[in-house]
Amino acid sequence: MSDLLDMVLRAHGGAQRWQRATAIRANAQVGGLALPTRGQGDTFADAHLALDVQRQHVTFANFTGPGRLGMYTPHQVAIQDADGTVRGRRDEPRASFEGLGPKSTWDQLQALYFGGYALWNYLTAPYLLTFPGVQTEEVEPWSEKGEQWRRLRVTFPADIATHSTEQTFYYDESGLLRRHDYRVDIQGRSPALAAHYTEAHRTVSGLVFPTHRFVVPVAEDNTSLPGPVILAIDLPEISVA
Repeated sequence: MSDLLDMVLRAHGGAQRWQRATAIRANAQVGGLALPTRGQGDTFADAHLALDVQRQHVTFANFTGPGRLGMYTPHQVAIQDADGTVRGRRDEPRASFEGLGPKSTWDQLQALYFGGYALWNYLTAPYLLTFPGVQTEEVEPWSEKGEQWRRLRVTFPADIATHSTEQTFYYDESGLLRRHDYRVDIQGRSPALAAHYTEAHRTVSGLVFPTHRFVVPVAEDNTSLPGPVILAIDLPEISVA
């Protein structure tokens, strides 16, 4: 483990506390242009989710309707009524994005896959960077907002569903996540680089979470553009078990 990742883990609650955590429950209020562009504008506007910290598994309550559950794993997504009736299911859901363009609409199961893996990644970071097969390397620092942020270049293995294989995480002098760069591969051909900013960090049961996030495009010189806001996420409620 690099000294930067060790510092980052300490700043976000410590590796041992993350290892003891079993579940995170949250209310996620998601806005921005990304989902409306795909025909799924209200799908995660007021999402209530529970995730397994130790493996990629997320359940959304009242998903697309009262009493319905949206269930995500990397290899299967499903929508189920309160009585257990399965309204829709898709195995290997990432394959369903192949051939789609930047303006193609998504169905509810595709939205569930995107929301499931994205929110799991966001809420388990930086702990997920310690998972088997994840490779981290500190690269040159980056100056922004009058500060110098240390950076980790991360390469994810194929068995972790995420935005893209290579991503870059930026941390301030205290070790808190401030920016996160990636390409959303399922968006279609040649996805653009995006900068995901994190703010309003809050400690919950010993773990630290950014509770406001927003994503904007990145210019060729790696500076972020002021807009449009591709994705915005507020987390007014979080609990940890």
